[in-house]
Amino acid sequence: MALPPVEDGRNTWPHGAVNLITLIEVQPGGVVSRILLKRKSGNVTLFAFDRGQELSEHTAPFDALVQVLQGEAVITVAGNSATVRAGEALLLPAGKPHAVQAPMELRMLLTMIRE
Repeated sequence: MALPPVEDGRNTWPHGAVNLITLIEVQPGGVVSRILLKRKSGNVTLFAFDRGQELSEHTAPFDALVQVLQGEAVITVAGNSATVRAGEALLLPAGKPHAVQAPMELRMLLTMIRE
């Protein structure tokens, strides 16, 4: 039996333990994101990529940790590419250009730390 979600105006989080993969659906030809937590100190965001989709190169002023939940990602940080598979994580350092490519359906969790 599911309990009602915790809502505080900044995020929605189900009570109890959750399977993160089930909280976001892959959309054909797209990239979908869902903010799970939003705080002054950082955000936790789920992403779902359809096969062949990508986030183009960009920079962020804060460190971020990518955790691949399902599938695999090719992540490029400052010109160096790495394949990150389900169960693996990669740090995206603040101020370094990075991009994400999904050679297959991909679900990942991004934790951005502001402080």
